[in-house]
Amino acid sequence: MDNVNAATYGDRFAEIYDEVHAPLSTPEVVEPMADVLADLAGKGPALELGIGTGRIALPLAHRGVEVHGLDGSEAMVAKMREKPGGVDIPVTIGDFEQLDVEGPYSLIYVVFNTLFALPSQEAQVNCFRSVAEHLTDDGAFLIEAFVPDPTRFDRGQRVSTGIVEHDFVSLDLDRHDPTTQTVASSHLYITPEGVQMYPVAIRYAWPSELDLMAQLVGMRLRSRWSDWRRNPFTAASPGHVSIYELA
Repeated sequence: MDNVNAATYGDRFAEIYDEVHAPLSTPEVVEPMADVLADLAGKGPALELGIGTGRIALPLAHRGVEVHGLDGSEAMVAKMREKPGGVDIPVTIGDFEQLDVEGPYSLIYVVFNTLFALPSQEAQVNCFRSVAEHLTDDGAFLIEAFVPDPTRFDRGQRVSTGIVEHDFVSLDLDRHDPTTQTVASSHLYITPEGVQMYPVAIRYAWPSELDLMAQLVGMRLRSRWSDWRRNPFTAASPGHVSIYELA
């Protein structure tokens, strides 16, 4: 999918992001996340890669943690600025392959599969390297991501239905390239007014691959859970929360 990057995704999604992802913003979802992040951040500061509309950064800041952000989309950050406390969080607009921030940080974190927005293995390794350069000696790098499941695709494709209502239907169209571990997607929202298309491009990585990326830049895995409630990670886990530290 040509010319799709972090800014493309954010700029297209900004107006509807909070509405579409409302189920992920409930206290039942956000509170366990903020609890874990606050424990890891300690006295801070913490840096969120892909801070977006502040779904996680704002609850974390409300716990007294000094939160900074990095994001590719000014439109997404503008939505955060409209929320209580949003204007108080400093945000750098840029790509998180190379962190153009000062630091150091006691915690750097990236949630909701956002690390996979980096388009190649090289870019993801560069992100790990830049994170390592911006952590305190006892700092942590946390990643929340899905565990890849190539069986979701039939002949490299997948079409799935999300919401089906009287005047609103959502469809996801995906094309998978296993040789590059990339998925090009388009989220379609169909209403009586017409069709809106929101492109997404990701390059996924396996948990073991992320561990190797960490080793390449002088980091190591500290903990891995299947979810934010610190349940054990198993072969059946659809996702993981992984925490890395300097070796």
